[in-house]
Amino acid sequence: MIEAATLLDGSGLQGMEPGTIALIVLAGFAAGWVDAVVGGGGLLQLPALLLVPGISPVQALATNKLGSVFGTTTSAVTYYRRAHPDLKTAIPMATVALAGSFGGAILATLLPEEVIKPVIIAALIAVGLFTLFKPTAGELTNLRHTGSRHYAVAGVIGLVIGGYDGLIGPGTGSFLIIAMVAFMGYNFLAASAKAKIVNMATNLGALAFFLPSGHLLWGIGLVLGAANMVGGYLGARMAVSKGSKFIRIVFLAVVGALILKLGYDVLFPAV
Repeated sequence: MIEAATLLDGSGLQGMEPGTIALIVLAGFAAGWVDAVVGGGGLLQLPALLLVPGISPVQALATNKLGSVFGTTTSAVTYYRRAHPDLKTAIPMATVALAGSFGGAILATLLPEEVIKPVIIAALIAVGLFTLFKPTAGELTNLRHTGSRHYAVAGVIGLVIGGYDGLIGPGTGSFLIIAMVAFMGYNFLAASAKAKIVNMATNLGALAFFLPSGHLLWGIGLVLGAANMVGGYLGARMAVSKGSKFIRIVFLAVVGALILKLGYDVLFPAV
């Protein structure tokens, strides 16, 4: 269960070592790039925040969302300008996901992570095996549903994965992409473009819960956000120029890293 302790006050930057600030900037840039391509930037960003002396887990989670909002917004705009995603699907999906993320953030204060992580690892393994052994999946868009059924499936995906993002977070973009590829029939590029819009909404939903709580460290969050924006812009441009095959390769690498990270957390929980 996440404790609502406040160990740092204000911006969080006061008295911070230059090396720690450099680590946050580097993690924010790398996380923005990874998130823009396939999601999973939280693997880099959240652990970096937890290395800040005196920060509490809930402060790290809240500040991580603040930084991520900048990166996902930048990559969403870049994708929109270059890949022109279908907003008729993305906007309703993002709206439902925002509500799911807000609810997930509430649950984050109530449920222990050790109950959820084994389920997430199993889902990630299934996702990785599907992508690995179905090399043609996500190469071309071949929509599986039409009309109201298409939007209903999009809404369910947005609600479930939005809830996950508010509850835990890392890998949200990856789950969104594979869900749109496997259950809706989009190619990796189209799915990634929509995932950024939805992921932007899930970050905002979780942030709406954390904002009035007083846990945000604004100075760290804004530094993180600036680095996220640069990484997100460059990652989105590269993903659009390289196409679905490139995204698939990076996707498999990120999913593998997520499995290792969460697996380590389950096997060797922090004392």
